[in-house]
Amino acid sequence: LQSPDRCCVSHQLFDFYVDKVFRHCRTEDSYINRKISSIANSFLSIRRNFQHCQEQNKCVCGQESLEKLKQVLENYEGLNVTAAAMKALGELDILLDWMEKES
Repeated sequence: LQSPDRCCVSHQLFDFYVDKVFRHCRTEDSYINRKISSIANSFLSIRRNFQHCQEQNKCVCGQESLEKLKQVLENYEGLNVTAAAMKALGELDILLDWMEKES
């Protein structure tokens, strides 16, 4: 992905995790819930940094990026909310690895 697309995809995925995934990740284990909450707070902080780029139009999404993001949302919304959130949480390492390689 080109730099603006990487920024756009990263920003959109942080929005996705904050707005959809972390809201529905609850387990019976309070320790795990606290860890999820801690990750969610970190994502909120990082998302604020993306807001600055977004406001300066440095995170413009290309058509290919928009299509990929649309696929992610469609797949997510096709599942039970809680199951989808836990699946997305389980795949968080893939997102973080991708972001590390792209930086």
